[in-house]
Amino acid sequence: MAPVLNIVIGSHVWVADKDLAWIDGEVFKIDGQNAHVRTTKGKTVTANVSDIHPKDTEAPPDGVDDMTRLSYLHEPGVLDNLAVRYAKNIIYTYTGNILIAINPFQRLPNLVDVQTMEKYKGANLGDLDPHVFAIADVSYRQMMNEGKSNSILVSGESGAGKTETTKLLMRYLAFLGGRSGTGGRTVEQQVLESNPVLEAFGNAKTVRNNNSSRFGKFVELQFDKSGKISGAAIRTYLLERSRVCQTSSPERNYHCFYFLCSAPSEDIKKYKLGDPSSFHYLNQSSCIRVDGINDAEEYLATRNAMDMVGITEEEQEAIFRVVAAVLHLGNISFAKGTEADSSVIKDAKSRFHLNTAGELLMCDCEKLENALIKREINTPEGVITTTVGPNSATVSRDGFAKQIYSRLFDWLVNRINASIGQDPSSDKLIGVLDIYGFESFKTNSFEQLCINFTNEKLQQHFNQNVFKMEQEEYTREQINWSYIEFVDNQDVLDLIEKKPGGIIALLDEACMFPKSTHETLSQKLYEKFKNHKRFAKPKLSRTAFTIQHYAGDVIYQSDHFLDKNKDYVVAEHQELLNASRCSFVSVLFPPAPEENTKSSKSSSIATRFKVFLGKTVRENLAATWY
Repeated sequence: MAPVLNIVIGSHVWVADKDLAWIDGEVFKIDGQNAHVRTTKGKTVTANVSDIHPKDTEAPPDGVDDMTRLSYLHEPGVLDNLAVRYAKNIIYTYTGNILIAINPFQRLPNLVDVQTMEKYKGANLGDLDPHVFAIADVSYRQMMNEGKSNSILVSGESGAGKTETTKLLMRYLAFLGGRSGTGGRTVEQQVLESNPVLEAFGNAKTVRNNNSSRFGKFVELQFDKSGKISGAAIRTYLLERSRVCQTSSPERNYHCFYFLCSAPSEDIKKYKLGDPSSFHYLNQSSCIRVDGINDAEEYLATRNAMDMVGITEEEQEAIFRVVAAVLHLGNISFAKGTEADSSVIKDAKSRFHLNTAGELLMCDCEKLENALIKREINTPEGVITTTVGPNSATVSRDGFAKQIYSRLFDWLVNRINASIGQDPSSDKLIGVLDIYGFESFKTNSFEQLCINFTNEKLQQHFNQNVFKMEQEEYTREQINWSYIEFVDNQDVLDLIEKKPGGIIALLDEACMFPKSTHETLSQKLYEKFKNHKRFAKPKLSRTAFTIQHYAGDVIYQSDHFLDKNKDYVVAEHQELLNASRCSFVSVLFPPAPEENTKSSKSSSIATRFKVFLGKTVRENLAATWY
């Protein structure tokens, strides 16, 4: 990104290295377009002059706190500056008004205490060392002084520390806008205590992160004229439902399942629970316990947080009864029935879990059994009852469990919002967006496509604000500058979301036809995008596809795309739980609307998510701090 400089003998440079990414050294010979470099590690490397970057030999030993001050703003220079600072436990660095935070994976002393908050209160950006509190403070001051609402976007790869950074932002904004000496629960206390509740039910251990958010979250804080927090709204989206039924080593299911299995003995007995490894939805992974997470203590902390956000004792009992019921559902197995394409409850153990799930959900156990192994089909001649085989019954069971958990999570968000309350008269807002990080795993499915689509959308927003608009302003003001090249990812966004003919549109179309399979979907994608430079078909695969994202290539397995994109409840499941003797459960499953939800556009998770994401970026991220 810096102007091309002459590389001569004696130049201090950076050259690419397969292990370290970049390594520094000194040029001792130039042969045409090739430069011979003796590195500081003692190796001799030959590289093309165009692939070499000059090194700033006058850079301070502690690095610079704002990377716009680097002599050479190129990749090795940026990475070296961050590495130098990180080695000294300096985790924050500016690039203009953007804050880069590197996860220290430890608690650093005096970094986020009240004294530090006091220090940053009212300070101009850049007067003090880079800090997440400085970003929150300047956003707050701008809102108060200019009447300008702001959003703070927290983005980065999975495991980068976004969730913790978001909590620090919220703590500081609550510190600025809190009401001292107020009796009872304050708005800011409830907002802060909503974090452990949502984390318990929406976070899980993944390969990269012991507390990974498996949902997106946008928190809107509302302030009155005096700058005090007067209301708040939390919006969540795209909870990873499949995790409820499918976990693989070394990951875990959602925290709340393990918390409940480590609850006090009276709760264990009440919900007929045991060791978490005895439950199918948990024991698919060998990871049951995680270093640093005390599930028994976290259960009690979650209950305390629920108290703080206004969830009653009765509601808490119902919530954990539903969580326990999901675990018991997962332990129901099926065997072949006497008739073709029929199934029965496999054994006494499965019968125990069926009856326990029915008791916890307070529904008729016989009707629960029928809802899993039978289907009612409406025909012109009337209703016909058919049976399903063991495989279909297992799919039905898992779909049922995912719907119950998803409805429970949505209820929690709505209940928290109702408890906190919103201020409709407020015109001063600060939004904090905590979004999933870019993901590329050994196996990538529908969730990873949605997550990476989100990151593509935010990357474009970042490009638009940081590069395009800044450089247009430089041109208008006739400032002498060197044009910065950046990759425009609009073609990737079109590939995924364009109507008609994008991946989401083709997926929705496939979901509307009963005979569609992941093979037919993949073949349609291969044909449609065979000449698209960002799309590729991996060799020796008939169902996978590769997208060239801004952060790298990702191979997606389409095997479960169709099921995961559909968002409708089986009628028998709906009717069963709506008739529950527990008012809490029946509220989760209100009577279905008359129209056929299976074919309605709202039943597509991908389309609904696309619309929500577009609205969030367009309306809530107009003025953004990074």
